[in-house]
Amino acid sequence: IISKLFVHGEKPLAESLVILEYIDETWTNNPILPSDPYQRALARFWSKFIDDKVMSTSWKAVFTVDEKWRLKNVAEAYESLQFLENEIKEKKFFGGEELGLVDVAAVYVAFWIPLIQEIACLELLTSEKFPNLYRWSQEFMNHPIVKECLPPRDPVFALFKGRYEGRFASKLI
Repeated sequence: IISKLFVHGEKPLAESLVILEYIDETWTNNPILPSDPYQRALARFWSKFIDDKVMSTSWKAVFTVDEKWRLKNVAEAYESLQFLENEIKEKKFFGGEELGLVDVAAVYVAFWIPLIQEIACLELLTSEKFPNLYRWSQEFMNHPIVKECLPPRDPVFALFKGRYEGRFASKLI
């Protein structure tokens, strides 16, 4: 199942990071990748890290029914988030002063993690545990371009709360 699809000029592309790089190369007036090859490579690394590690571990932390495995996934999610905490440090955005590829890839951290942790009554991303990453998430979510592009929170919350409750309903019986 393809969850992300972008069509431009009747040519489809799948996978969010591939789509973002295509956008960066097609519309060059607002680059999201750094011009320096080393910085570009780092941006690709951190974006892939977010996709492969942060998203999967935090998603599993919320939606794993077995409590032992859930706690293991929470610990792995903390570890992944700690790497991002160490990377963002005091920077406004991952690439510096402007939004870039890593910030766009990390929308999951800023938008989805607070949503799913509220649904599951978990604390994954807190200002106490990850002060720099939390500060970044607030800055990111309040950026005018980001605000304009995000889906409305309430219907998304309702959809995933229903999925969550459906997943765990069998444990209650």
